[in-house]
Amino acid sequence: MTYLIKGARILGGEARDIRVEDGVIAEIGTGLDPENAETIDADGLIALPGLVDLHTHLREPGREDAETVESGTRAAAAGGFTAVHAMANTEPVADTAGVVEQVWRLGREAGHCDVHPVGAVTRGIEGRQLAELGAMADSAAHVRVFSDDGHCVDDAVLMRRALEYVKAFDGVVAQHAQEPRLTEHAQMNEGEVSGRLGLAGWPAVAEEAIISRDCLLAAHVGSRLHVCHVSTAGSVEIIRWAKSKGWQVTAEVTPHHLLLTDELAETYDPIYKVNPPLRTKADVEALREALADGTIDCVATDHAPHPVEAKETEWAPAAMGMIGLETALSVAQAAMVDTGLLDWAGLADRMSVRPARIGRLAGQGHLPVPGAPANLTLYDPDVRRVVDPAASVSKSRNTPFAGLELPGRVHATFLRGRPTVLEGKVV
Repeated sequence: MTYLIKGARILGGEARDIRVEDGVIAEIGTGLDPENAETIDADGLIALPGLVDLHTHLREPGREDAETVESGTRAAAAGGFTAVHAMANTEPVADTAGVVEQVWRLGREAGHCDVHPVGAVTRGIEGRQLAELGAMADSAAHVRVFSDDGHCVDDAVLMRRALEYVKAFDGVVAQHAQEPRLTEHAQMNEGEVSGRLGLAGWPAVAEEAIISRDCLLAAHVGSRLHVCHVSTAGSVEIIRWAKSKGWQVTAEVTPHHLLLTDELAETYDPIYKVNPPLRTKADVEALREALADGTIDCVATDHAPHPVEAKETEWAPAAMGMIGLETALSVAQAAMVDTGLLDWAGLADRMSVRPARIGRLAGQGHLPVPGAPANLTLYDPDVRRVVDPAASVSKSRNTPFAGLELPGRVHATFLRGRPTVLEGKVV
């Protein structure tokens, strides 16, 4: 099928027509002939490369009550994503070639976006013995990102071995930086608010200590380290220092850590309970600045769906996590573009180009130019919408942005020239 996208502002620039044919961008120009093509009116819309998420929890296999690959990838497409990395903390854990291939095939069958399984670093994400890293890398899923996300690889010897192992096939270890002894029974960010509320504090140093150690290990081994969901100003400084040394360290920040603060815990609403916890306004400002200057490489959603009963409970027993695929681009616009910290080209770099490069995705993260794969997001930055959890495409409803007015809406998403979203609706 051939599509002619009329009048789109590519990366926020001047309006251009984009002809999509045979899965690629065939032509870009003005006044292109609409003959033999289905025309899409993109007046006022921004054309971005299809978004890539390095950090998505699709929950399947094992927790289909919260999300499935089908529902999660529909939510991803609705949010403008053409590729997601599915984290390994499923049931069973994605620590073998068989499980990662199952997730990969489920993604291909769903067809809403590319699904790239993340392999566990350790067996059962228990932190005791390395998982089958080589077998997962050689599998049909072609795994290149490995993480025990939800748990920290706190054993320094195991972390070193993992970094050494993945180096052989240009893989990357994505660390959930949380020193476990420093966060026992922790409920929220350690600080003024936790003291006032009487909730056990989660100190920033628990994150920063692990990041410091792992940057040094990555440099010692000469391997790639990716830091998941950076949340503190101190972590930013450590990563900036590591990059100044030329070490192979990359990092991500979540949309919620770019917009929300620990003051929301004063409501005692578990919708704001997340790992790592929401931090202070000063941390939010540091994270935004780090994303703008490239110290933090990309935005990653850490989309973490939970069933209703896991969140509609008291704070202490409530599950940690928030959904974020459908609101990520809007939050990024509010935090980074509308504040003047990034332009649309910069946001495309942080939400598509860089995460694709980190995940070694050859077919994703290409800017819209003739000959590039037609992975595209058409986005209306001018509309305003109030987030309604009931309207979510995800199977879960645990969004921290419920009732909040956010800018922008995804109008269309194309995966290799095939629309997965049109007029804001999943096809």
